[in-house]
Amino acid sequence: MTSPLPILNIIMIYSRDMQRIAAFYERYFGFVTTREIVNGLIELTPPSGGAIILIHQAAKGIKLGQVGVKLVFSVEDVEAFKVASAEAGLEFGATHPANGYCYANAKDPDGNSVSISSRIYRTQG
Repeated sequence: MTSPLPILNIIMIYSRDMQRIAAFYERYFGFVTTREIVNGLIELTPPSGGAIILIHQAAKGIKLGQVGVKLVFSVEDVEAFKVASAEAGLEFGATHPANGYCYANAKDPDGNSVSISSRIYRTQG
């Protein structure tokens, strides 16, 4: 009997200011949270499915804002999302075209890379 394949359903983000990071993902990406710290974590749930985010207090020795991980949020219209985000206070960089989709990058308050991408909506040529 073989084991089922694992499912990626949690992204953990280490933060110096857990409440600030929770508010960022709540405000700009619509995650739902009570911001209550339970067992040292704040849980954020995506309203339309997908991986949850757990915010964990960063130890002094953890270097934040490394480029080894980037959170990519799927949006159908990158430009419209950029406009709405800018009006709310989050500026994304230039929109980059790719193979049938586009994306743009920003940073969260701890310097972690975040991206918006229309990749799942791409057109196959």
